[in-house]
Amino acid sequence: MMSFQRAHSPEQREERRRVILDTASSMLDEMPVAEITLNELSRRVGLAKSNVLRYFESREAILLELATAALADFNAQAESALATIDPAASVFERGEQVASALTDCLAANPVLCELVSTQASVLERNISTEAVLRYKRDSIRNFEALAASILRRLPELGEEGVAKFGAAAMLMTGAIWTHAHPAAAILAAYEADPALAIYKLDFTPALRETLQVLIAGLLARKTSPA
Repeated sequence: MMSFQRAHSPEQREERRRVILDTASSMLDEMPVAEITLNELSRRVGLAKSNVLRYFESREAILLELATAALADFNAQAESALATIDPAASVFERGEQVASALTDCLAANPVLCELVSTQASVLERNISTEAVLRYKRDSIRNFEALAASILRRLPELGEEGVAKFGAAAMLMTGAIWTHAHPAAAILAAYEADPALAIYKLDFTPALRETLQVLIAGLLARKTSPA
């Protein structure tokens, strides 16, 4: 646990904000969003809860800011991964390569996946309109950058297609992540009855197949005769 003197300068305030964000990020490495409390975060940071709320309006606002940063990091990784797509491959082969590259980057960013899985149900509650606007606008900028990167490797998808793919991909990432990381009681049930194994999901292969099907379906609709 850290201990801080009262912040007086903008630099000191920014340092407090950064420590709060870094501490919340480290907690996400240990536990799901549902288990992160403002009380425990405050204790780890070394500030009273009221003082943490001087820097962020709520727990959810902290997590939303982490989500924005995590998405930006993911975009940078995705750009590097997408650069390996073979431009000479067929359109459907490139589609599968794009899906695989994005899946690998998402699997390497568990914090982002955890935040995406709770965005609508947790993160976008108990926050101000101003915080929502900031988050949504940042999300749009991040998505536009990712969409442009995808289109450079898969122009056949078109702007409308890549927009549909991006929206569906984030929804499926959150859903699959949640089902692939069940509560302890669910895992115990799977172990107790092997017949229930059909419900158990492995995140990476399940997401890869889902994204490949999404892209293949969108490409098929684009290339099929009217």
